[in-house]
Amino acid sequence: MCKWLLGAAVVALALSAPATARAQVVVVANGLPITEYDIQQRTKLEFSSTHKTPDRQQIIQDLIDDRLKISRAKAYGFEITDAEVDNAFEGMATRQHITPAQFGQVLERAGISPNTVKARIRAEVTWQQLIRGKYSSSLQIGDSDIASALKERNEGEASASAVGYVYTLYPVVIVVARGTSEATISAKRTEAENLRSRFVSCNEGLAMARGLRDVAVRDPITRNSSDLSPQLRDVLGNIQVGRLTAPETTAQGLQMFAVCGKKESTTESPLKREVREKLFVKRFESESKKYLEEIRKSAMIEYKNNT
Repeated sequence: MCKWLLGAAVVALALSAPATARAQVVVVANGLPITEYDIQQRTKLEFSSTHKTPDRQQIIQDLIDDRLKISRAKAYGFEITDAEVDNAFEGMATRQHITPAQFGQVLERAGISPNTVKARIRAEVTWQQLIRGKYSSSLQIGDSDIASALKERNEGEASASAVGYVYTLYPVVIVVARGTSEATISAKRTEAENLRSRFVSCNEGLAMARGLRDVAVRDPITRNSSDLSPQLRDVLGNIQVGRLTAPETTAQGLQMFAVCGKKESTTESPLKREVREKLFVKRFESESKKYLEEIRKSAMIEYKNNT
């Protein structure tokens, strides 16, 4: 969905029409209507992403596909709730570091109703559930598939990245109250760096940290390097076992991680995770395309007006 959101604040196309014209049904796909308003809204959504006027016929075809996806998924019992759609909408807002209400305002300033985005979410998520359910066996990526894909990679790259690590981390937080002055925060950061310099082993370091004022040691967590961002993988890769990472500002205060365990793992390395995801996307897109072409052939599509 990201491509429909990029540039959403850009002023959209100046499409205006009387309410009666906007409500006109242009196409009916498997009993589900597509109105002139739907076409205008999807056009604005596309324009906000590409800054180019999209082809009207392509917009209509995209809307038809959405209706066919929902219709076929419903026949198989795949339907998502309004709450699931709202959660996905909230997730989009969160990734842009704004609230859902603010995201809705951004869309509306571009002439796009939030319901237009939610309708798009409903079609795509419903379709994903259907494809995953219908083709679950063929979408499975086995170790042999990954091994074959890795053979096609550069040997140096594969050998350097095929090994992953499982980390045992203890979050260590120097608590900083909200509204604390910059001078106090600076002093707390100095305390954090002092603790880092004295922290040379987990057994002694964690006990020392627990004895300090305004320092909290959380329960340990386990993370596979394949689940981490490249930046965090680099950070942990350069930290010796028994030492603390650099402090980062969080809502609770200055957080560091004590690296108390690092075990080599060949079952799921960052490279294998990347290959697995690419293979899955390729298979998913292939099955999706074939199945959509299949349901188009048997679809009941009626054009009501001059499109």
